[in-house]
Amino acid sequence: WGCGPARVARHLPELLKPGCQVFGTDYNPVTIKWNQENIPRVSFFLNKHEPPLPFSGNFFDAVYGISIFTHLSEKLHYDWFSELVRITRPGGIILLTMQGRSFSAKLTPAEQEIFDQGRIVVRGHTKIGHRTYSAFHPESFVRELIRENTVLGFDPGGISKGQPVQDVWMIRV
Repeated sequence: WGCGPARVARHLPELLKPGCQVFGTDYNPVTIKWNQENIPRVSFFLNKHEPPLPFSGNFFDAVYGISIFTHLSEKLHYDWFSELVRITRPGGIILLTMQGRSFSAKLTPAEQEIFDQGRIVVRGHTKIGHRTYSAFHPESFVRELIRENTVLGFDPGGISKGQPVQDVWMIRV
């Protein structure tokens, strides 16, 4: 979900066992068209900024979104997480990355106060989905977003080579 130019999805068919299917979705029609024409063994679909995706319920064993929630409004966090749960089979896995505490240095003092209260901080001064539309995710906000689903793993990011690294969340539906 949010595959962009398929920098990850393009490698999955050769890493997974035979018979596994790989799908990618993105809101950018130019990127999806290019992917469809140039990346074999992955099925690509166009999605909108808001749900739903063109898949039936309980369709996937695993879904991932790398740095996708970082470009969505607070409302779309809830809408999209519910959609990802809908399309993931019970017992399936959702893997997400988000801008957590390691991104705190990028926050203004007022934003830091909101973040420290456990509330999401959204800088929405541009189009949703744009790389400069940015959301910052306190751990407590993500845990509330995930609700009754099970956190199998949480890596709180950190700093690598002087740059913040996104939190990684592995969730069982």
